[in-house]
Amino acid sequence: MSAFRRGRRTAIMLMGVATAATTLLALTGCSSGGSGSGDSGGDVTIEFAQWWEPELPDGEFRALMDEFEQANPGIKVDLVSGPYASTKEQLFAGAASGTMPDVVGLDGAWVNDFASKGVITDLGPLLKDAGFDESELAAQIKVDDKTYMIPVVNFVYPMFTNDALLSQAGVSAPPSTRTEFEDAATKITALGGDVHGWVLPLSLEAPNGVQNDVMSWVWASGGTMLDGGKPDLTNKDVTSAVEYIGDLWNEGVIAPGSFTMKEQDKVEEFTNGRVGMMIDSLAHINLIRENNPDLKFSISAIPAKDGFTGERGIPYASWGIGVAENSQHKDAAAKLVAFLMSKDTNSKLSTMAKAFPGNTGSEPDFVNDDELFKTAFEIYKAGYPANEFTGLPVAEDLMRQLGEQLQSALDGQQSIPDALKKAQESWTAEF
Repeated sequence: MSAFRRGRRTAIMLMGVATAATTLLALTGCSSGGSGSGDSGGDVTIEFAQWWEPELPDGEFRALMDEFEQANPGIKVDLVSGPYASTKEQLFAGAASGTMPDVVGLDGAWVNDFASKGVITDLGPLLKDAGFDESELAAQIKVDDKTYMIPVVNFVYPMFTNDALLSQAGVSAPPSTRTEFEDAATKITALGGDVHGWVLPLSLEAPNGVQNDVMSWVWASGGTMLDGGKPDLTNKDVTSAVEYIGDLWNEGVIAPGSFTMKEQDKVEEFTNGRVGMMIDSLAHINLIRENNPDLKFSISAIPAKDGFTGERGIPYASWGIGVAENSQHKDAAAKLVAFLMSKDTNSKLSTMAKAFPGNTGSEPDFVNDDELFKTAFEIYKAGYPANEFTGLPVAEDLMRQLGEQLQSALDGQQSIPDALKKAQESWTAEF
């Protein structure tokens, strides 16, 4: 059993539901619209909203749903698929109106908000009624000791580098330190045209770039943004990483459009050969290969600060799953969750997605079948999974608050230390 599976057996306890309601403003007082947990009999159709299908090889996720339908006569699955950002927008809108799809793909950053507003349901009793053994789960995301999300598969976020652009720029290997990264980004940008060294999405509409593309530099050097579970944005590790990003910005090596750029825009820039390096999820390897089969790229650990010799934090994210409180078919929804988390199905899905499985007994094939994923596994084993936003109260709003201050600093309206101080103050008010 891998260190990942051993480490993730323990349920992730997300205690202390937030009292702040800034992320889901419209939810207060809304009705769930549900009609209880039982199904009334006869054929039912459950909607499953997620961003996973577009990131998997064509037809493979639908084929899994077909397997589920064959094993569960009378239950049909209507996939509602779209990019991450649009799925998020749909779910937050559905939460506000009490019209969430029955089964929902979840990001860990959303769980506290959704659970505190009562729009997703406790999965524990549903899975028990479905006959699923919870001991098979690598992790459960809980709020007040109730399970609201199960990580189906887990992705690390390494550095992606365009082999051709690095070669043209005279860079012999992916950078492993901040100094090497800055040098590579400068040389790639010097190639001219619309090419830049790095891409940094800082959209406030979808602020997960703060997590994946900013704080990842802190974690890669063993740093933290918390102290005893409380905000600590002004410490030397965070300040050093953000000031480093500020230097890259001032040097003009970051692709233009950061303030409105979302994750899918970042991937498009890299796929089309307009940036030499990006921090991104392994989930997008299939998408990049499909959209540009000729693109040759490598993955490596996110560069650490010069002289760092400790274990590097590896950013990660999960394809989480939950069930809407307003669902009229919770029993059927629970059967789908149990199916996806079963040993064989989870092995198939983790292999498709090139991710670490959410079932402790599942074994994906990708580690030995593909050099990029083999490298990713080695990077993972050499470090530790790091994502300090998972489970924080109003996690996305925290990202947005820091993103606002970062934009202001990068735009020259304030210093980075002042930006971090203001973000620290606003974060502290949310805890």
